[in-house]
Amino acid sequence: MSSNPPVAVALLSGGLDSATAAAMALAEGDRVIGLSMDYGQRHRRELQAASDLATGLGLVEHQQLRVNLAAWGGSALTDLQQHLPRDGVQPHVIPTTYVPGRNTVLIALGLSLAEARGAHRLVLGVNAVDYSGYPDCRGDYLAQYQILADLATKAGRMGQGAKLWAPLLRLDKREIVEQALALDVPIAATWSCYSNEEEPCGRCDSCRIRDRALHDAGVPHLASHWFLTHHDL
Repeated sequence: MSSNPPVAVALLSGGLDSATAAAMALAEGDRVIGLSMDYGQRHRRELQAASDLATGLGLVEHQQLRVNLAAWGGSALTDLQQHLPRDGVQPHVIPTTYVPGRNTVLIALGLSLAEARGAHRLVLGVNAVDYSGYPDCRGDYLAQYQILADLATKAGRMGQGAKLWAPLLRLDKREIVEQALALDVPIAATWSCYSNEEEPCGRCDSCRIRDRALHDAGVPHLASHWFLTHHDL
């Protein structure tokens, strides 16, 4: 029996959620490989954040692939002609930042790397609470994808396929921040903003949710400059 620690592949976007999920796998003793995707997102700043996080978290390997989902648009994150939402998340309304098929594509590539490296799980930072339930961030979606993964891979057919692990699925953003703090995730190095500026805009939906959670978790100094200058703390 091998004494080597188990391997996990983590989809690492550069954001707070994926960094926290990767850190949770590390805390459980996994040797973590990061996989980041350049899918044509407007907020390309997150790719540099992913690289920095891979180093900061001590991942054993970091891969970056290009899959140009921006070629056909369909999302405010891949189509520069669409405006980024800044009116707050609307309950039961899937926002324009949903990227058609993104997670289905990215998880498939993650499973490919996981099988090639003999990983026992694919770590996902998906969350169904704060973003009005993107269709590809829901528990039923992941459960059905697991069935497909077990049928679609050699390892899965042998009962040794990677399991989809989404430890943040039911947590709210404050709880995710608290997990990140407990695991010493370098929160300041993460990038969640939908813009591609030098500093987070503080006004897009992603910034607003993140900043409020940082404030509520007791670390408002990590919030965006816009939040700090527009709120009485």
